[in-house]
Amino acid sequence: MAYQSRLQDPMIDDLFHAFLLLEDQEECYRFFEDLCTVGELKAMAQRWRVVKMLTENHTYSDIIQETGVSTATISRVKKCLHYGADGYSRILERYKQND
Repeated sequence: MAYQSRLQDPMIDDLFHAFLLLEDQEECYRFFEDLCTVGELKAMAQRWRVVKMLTENHTYSDIIQETGVSTATISRVKKCLHYGADGYSRILERYKQND
């Protein structure tokens, strides 16, 4: 049975299809530079760093100092790690295998 996201929408499906067509890091930079503002992209990058730091058992203080995110952002990421759609965990596992 396929995963049914609460976010599922034809426009989001189309966007994800475009993501899956990216072939390398240069294409990612080019695509996301056109698609996102610098702030949007940095916010996503910060959240991904928070995911990695939480799974490495860093304290909130360490995470705030390194990333500049709020405690609310850390809490939201932590909630998603434990009770979310398992997206962070799946990609983190692959990330570690390819690191």
